[in-house]
Amino acid sequence: MARMLARHGAKVFLTDLDGDAAATVADEINREAGRQIAWSAPQDVRDESNWERLLADAALAMGGISVLVNNAGIGSLGGIGAIELKEWRRVMSVNVESVMLGCKHALPYLRDAQPASIINISSLAAFKVDPDYTAYNTSKAAVAMLTKSVAVDCARQKIDVRCNSVHPAFIRTGIVAPLFEALGEEEATRKLVRGIPMHRLGEPDDVAHAVLYLASDESRYVTAAELVLDGGACAV
Repeated sequence: MARMLARHGAKVFLTDLDGDAAATVADEINREAGRQIAWSAPQDVRDESNWERLLADAALAMGGISVLVNNAGIGSLGGIGAIELKEWRRVMSVNVESVMLGCKHALPYLRDAQPASIINISSLAAFKVDPDYTAYNTSKAAVAMLTKSVAVDCARQKIDVRCNSVHPAFIRTGIVAPLFEALGEEEATRKLVRGIPMHRLGEPDDVAHAVLYLASDESRYVTAAELVLDGGACAV
């Protein structure tokens, strides 16, 4: 997503719990651009004070903030009879509370830069229930509703800050890597795509193009929307 936005003229500030990985991507973006248009920092998205500091740093580096992408997320396995409260709270803190903190603390910067856009990465799991993923399903549904709340709140205050959620099915990223390692590519792919009419995984650029659209002026009339990228899975 950061690469896609940068290639279309954006300055980007990347954060991740793995600060070295974020720095590597930022360096690659800068080398491709031939100048500094990307910055990075380590971030634990559960830490409110860290959000405040990093947003200030990002605004200073880039000359303001007009787009926020909330993308941090973790998976979790366990039905309602098995999940521990500690695990439930871990998933909610990363998948939901971080989105709330990002929206809350970025909004003053976005208001100054309006028209602006918030893009929250949710999941197909917000709509398609798997009882073995109780916490994950719940957290992603919460992101969808939080997104609508932020969008309507901004609209009623006549703040030109749009807020939308993106709902991918399985994307070929690190989050599915353990399954590929355990089962092999062919069997893992078969299991992951069995409920997807297009019979393939999504690619990172499929999500990046959606984020680019929601960040751009081409989506100026789009807010409180759920952009589903699922190969048709919601239809069956």
